[in-house]
Amino acid sequence: MAAKELKEFTLEEVAQHNKPGDLWVVIDSKVYDLTRFKDLHPGGIAVLIDKGVAGKVATDAFYGLHRHEVLERPQYKRLQIGTIKAQKSVIFGRKNGELSQVPYAEPTWLSPGYHSPYYSDNHRQFQRAVRLFVDEVVYPDAQLREEDGKRPSQVVFDKMADMNLHAMRLGPGKHLKGRVLMGGIVKPEEFDYFHGLIITQELVRCSARGYGDGMLSGSVIGLPPVLNFGPPELQARIVPDILAGKKFICLAVSEAVAGSDVMGLQTTAVLSEDGKEWIINGTKKWITNGTFADYFTVACRTDNGLTVILIERGPGVETRQIKTSYSSSAGTAYVTFDNVRVPTGNTLGEVGGGSFVILSNFNHERWSVCCSSASAQRMMIEECLKWATQRKAFGKPLISQPVIRAKIAAMIARTESMQSWLESITYQMTHMTYKQQSQKLAGPIAFLKSFSTRCAQDTARDAVQVFGGRGITKTGMGKFVERYYRTVTFDSLLGGAEDVLADLGVRQAIRAMPKNAKL
Repeated sequence: MAAKELKEFTLEEVAQHNKPGDLWVVIDSKVYDLTRFKDLHPGGIAVLIDKGVAGKVATDAFYGLHRHEVLERPQYKRLQIGTIKAQKSVIFGRKNGELSQVPYAEPTWLSPGYHSPYYSDNHRQFQRAVRLFVDEVVYPDAQLREEDGKRPSQVVFDKMADMNLHAMRLGPGKHLKGRVLMGGIVKPEEFDYFHGLIITQELVRCSARGYGDGMLSGSVIGLPPVLNFGPPELQARIVPDILAGKKFICLAVSEAVAGSDVMGLQTTAVLSEDGKEWIINGTKKWITNGTFADYFTVACRTDNGLTVILIERGPGVETRQIKTSYSSSAGTAYVTFDNVRVPTGNTLGEVGGGSFVILSNFNHERWSVCCSSASAQRMMIEECLKWATQRKAFGKPLISQPVIRAKIAAMIARTESMQSWLESITYQMTHMTYKQQSQKLAGPIAFLKSFSTRCAQDTARDAVQVFGGRGITKTGMGKFVERYYRTVTFDSLLGGAEDVLADLGVRQAIRAMPKNAKL
């Protein structure tokens, strides 16, 4: 079908079309005929026939009520009949893969004219590829699934697998050997935690918190114990399908009676009479990806203490959806194990050594939350800066109000400090073994997560105040702020409550106190 030919008009010509039966407007030098659309306008007719809108340049009025994406929808794009002579549009939507030009909307290392000791040219090339992939493949699906609550589409998982993103999200390691990463941009032996940081922060740009966890966050936290502590034959049997996005795994630690109190777990594993199987009974709650998981990495209480065991979905395993503040696309589940029989070969680590398996796994999970939190808060800065400069209040831009500038200043300060601390810890991770990370970084990462999630809640509250009523409305100008405000507390709980983690950090510091340190 041939594209509609657009004509050129003068502002004087447009001004003649200012009545309900003949209604034109100009938005960013583009002329729209709203005559037949006016009765369908969600905001009513009165807004369109206002004397400051009908037949006039209504750019400010439009952007005071709508996001730019509205003009890019086919049903509204077809309303354009022409342009204004000798004028050009100056407002454009961001193209897929592009960096934002809004100050502080991107981390410093991606901002023109700035430098970083942490990122190489390869990291920059890698970031461009991941940004484009997320914009083209992930973002559209995220908006649909976040609303309908369905699991992320299999086609997205498949395309992520083609790039080996599932494998890369687990961090550096032998599981990357022989794989072509992101089309060959980075070699497996050169992939580091900064590449992992980039992946996590780019995925967060979908602004869909529930969907983000549905994008196999369960694998990110449930598969490392298998890779680091599982028998080779078990790894060979289940890991390939999981990294291919064909099978799914989750981490099942939390219970209704034991959240951050890992040592209070009540799920039991008892050896069978012949000693060849574990018999497992108990429940797990708030398990991310649990509704569609094929495998469960489960913390159990045994005679020797805590033991981590891989359980496959089968007889005796039941999962039920738990509805939480974010989208059901995350697959949050209540899991029941009723006399589930599991081969002892599915034991991860030593019997009774589950505490080390669980606690060492927490570091990467908490670090990932910090990566996500910093990126999400940066997106709130971008939303608030855009809104405050285009919104008019009391006859002038909202940004002219000192209280608004103060809130945005606080957001920027928090986010920049968070990103800097995060990159410092990430640098340490790139120079430590897995065991060294467990020994030295548990405290710093706990502190960073506690700090990040406290900052996030302050940022969410400030963003709502900047947006006003729109910040608590699920659609329209403030939809991303509303989503963020509604789901921000997840990061403060998942992987350990922020108060518990702050205390953990102090206890780790006390352990390292020299006995001869006195005032």
